[in-house]
Amino acid sequence: MHAIRLHAHGPAENLTYEEVPDPVPAAGQVLVHVEAAGVHLIEARLRGGTAVGPHQPPVVPMTPGGEVAGVVGALGPDVDEHWLGRRVVAQLHAAGGYAEMAVAQLEGVRPLPEGLDAASAVAVVTNGATAQGVLHVAALTPDDTVLVMSAAGGLGSLLVQAARHAGATVVGAAGGTAKTDRVRALGADVAADYRHPDWPTRVRAALAGRGVTVVLDGVGGTLGRQALELLEPGGRFLLYGWASGEPTAITTQDLVARQLTATWALGPQSLPAGGRDELTARALEEAASGRWVPLMTRFPLSKAAEAHAALESRQVEGKVVLTT
Repeated sequence: MHAIRLHAHGPAENLTYEEVPDPVPAAGQVLVHVEAAGVHLIEARLRGGTAVGPHQPPVVPMTPGGEVAGVVGALGPDVDEHWLGRRVVAQLHAAGGYAEMAVAQLEGVRPLPEGLDAASAVAVVTNGATAQGVLHVAALTPDDTVLVMSAAGGLGSLLVQAARHAGATVVGAAGGTAKTDRVRALGADVAADYRHPDWPTRVRAALAGRGVTVVLDGVGGTLGRQALELLEPGGRFLLYGWASGEPTAITTQDLVARQLTATWALGPQSLPAGGRDELTARALEEAASGRWVPLMTRFPLSKAAEAHAALESRQVEGKVVLTT
């Protein structure tokens, strides 16, 4: 089979397309013939040799990738035969997803809902579960005006659609005209280009005096701080990441002076009774039903280096997906 290999940490071009032996599933594992594999920004940063929070750069040589979808083609010695031939999406405990075949622990494998294609499945299996967790904390209502940062990203685009379905007024912020056009097409009432220095002023004008009641922020840094300033008194600020490289700066004085609530929207408080599995099931069902249409930028598996470069330079929309 063919797979993407990383032999040394460094730039995207260090990812090479090579022929390697087929993997063999062990006990408790299945072999997936991969149709689509998900790509995350964190994988690009780890590839470059940079630690991200508790995640350390991988030991090389290795094949990146933690999400795949396709058809089960072989089983470990103790796996029930009903899995053979099933279309599935899998979150891998180890890497190995950027390949034509990948082995997955059975506990990380889920049948694909009827009508959901492989690319859409990998676009929502992790991002969608995270979005469901954020939404669990946000508890949006039709009375809310919600500002979604990085609204043309894989996660942000799902949050825009979910906020719209909740009946809220939706402001989607993204970088560049093409992305703001896409955000508007997703159903946002206001699409703001945060490459413009005065984008907060434009948002205020577009809302015609209405304040933002909820910010969903996965960007952080200066943009996150500008989003915080758009909140009306009593507003809620939910953080779930910092793609800019640093979290949004929030002080106690911010909270007290304007009666704001700031929450880290991941972790135990984001989990319903069914835990992470319930969030994942909800996300897959939203995509299968058509309520969520994940944005994607697709690359052939052999072009994984180009996919990483495009992701790092912000030249993509939505989730980056490798297809075989």
